[in-house]
Amino acid sequence: MNIAVYPGSFDPVTNGHLDIIMRGAKVFDLLIVAVLNNSGKNPMFTVEERKQHLIEVTRNIGNVEVDSFNNLLVDYIQAKQARVIIRGLRAISDFEYELQMASINHKLSENIETFFMMTNPQYSYLSSSIVKEIAKYQAPVSDLVPKVIEDALRIKYAVK
Repeated sequence: MNIAVYPGSFDPVTNGHLDIIMRGAKVFDLLIVAVLNNSGKNPMFTVEERKQHLIEVTRNIGNVEVDSFNNLLVDYIQAKQARVIIRGLRAISDFEYELQMASINHKLSENIETFFMMTNPQYSYLSSSIVKEIAKYQAPVSDLVPKVIEDALRIKYAVK
């Protein structure tokens, strides 16, 4: 089975993430969308909330599994018997960082390859940080995120 992992914080899931997920699922037998539990960050949504959001927005894609991890990505990938990391690139500015990560992952495990997918041009400006900033001021994000995420953002900011 040809298994790929699409890791990220997904805080929150954007339409750009969903685009990469849908396209990646067409290429691989199984695509595991893995939420990184990064203790160094202060996320808006918990790991469990982010996993639930991903499950909801990918429920119609049969070969997508949602999971989380908090160890080295290469260790997680090996445990899942995957060989491919999928990373989305929005702009040239993403490439330098992603190249460094791909290089170190390959150094740690020569059996792991990184596949870069160029984002759909309509999402080239989109990031989770931008979505949170817009939502914080109650501006519309309906064209940036799936409906379930828009609702979750509205609730989070209403509570704050």
